[in-house]
Amino acid sequence: MPLPVFQPLAVKRRPAPFDHPDYLFEIKWDGFRTLARVENGGCRLMSRNGNEFKSFSTLNEAVAAHFKDHAVILDAEIVSLGDDGKSQFYDLLFHRGEPRLCGFDLLWCDGENLCYAPLVERKHKLRALLAGSGERLFYCDYIEQHGELLFKMVCERDLEGIVAKPKYDPYFAKHTSWFKIRNPHYSQWAGREELFEHERKADPDLQGWAVCTEACDTEVLSWIAAKLSKSAAWKTPRVTPVPN
Repeated sequence: MPLPVFQPLAVKRRPAPFDHPDYLFEIKWDGFRTLARVENGGCRLMSRNGNEFKSFSTLNEAVAAHFKDHAVILDAEIVSLGDDGKSQFYDLLFHRGEPRLCGFDLLWCDGENLCYAPLVERKHKLRALLAGSGERLFYCDYIEQHGELLFKMVCERDLEGIVAKPKYDPYFAKHTSWFKIRNPHYSQWAGREELFEHERKADPDLQGWAVCTEACDTEVLSWIAAKLSKSAAWKTPRVTPVPN
C-alpha cells in the first residue's frame, strides 16, 4: 500500500504563554518543518508545499536505517544542534552542521492511519518507535499544563519559543489549535525578519520568512542562503550560554 498524502497542520501565533490542563507544551525547534515519509527502505523529507528536500541525503539514510521495514509518516523538524544541544539555524542553512530530525508527531504507521487518534496516543507511539534511534533522529518531548514555566525556561536558555497543542485532538486541519509562542529576545532572529521584509516588498510572490519556517525546497534554501550572506543586516548571531 503506498503511503497517503497529508498536509501538515498549521501553527497559529499567540503573543503570550499560558497554562491549561488539556494542552501539551513542546520546545519550538528552529529549523525546517518536514513530513518524513519512510517506506521500502527509503526516506523522503517533504516540505509543507509538497517539495522534497534534496540536500539531506545522509539524514535520509539514517532515518531509513532506523525504521528499516516500517512504513511511517512523521511530522518533524530538520535541525542542526550545537554542542550545548540548542538549535543553530545558520549552521543548518549554510550546511555547516550535521542535520538531525526531531520527530514530534506520528501520522501513519504500517498501514494504520493515526490521524484519528488523540495527540497523546500518537506521541506515545512515536516515543516507542524512536527509542534507541541514535544521534541523528530524536523525539520531541513535552510537558503537560505548565506552558508558562516551560516558556520561562526557554527564554532563559535563548531558545526560539514553545508550541502549545491540545492533547486530545486528532490531526485534522479543521480541528487544529496548535499555537506557537515566540521568545521575543531570541538571538538568532537578528537580521532575519528585516531581510525578508525587504525582499517581500521587492517581490510580492515571496511569502517572507514563512517560506523558510514552513519548510522550503532546496532551490529556495540556496536562494535564501545567498541573500543572507550578502545582506548587511545579517551577521553571525551571538549565542547566549545555557545557565548552570
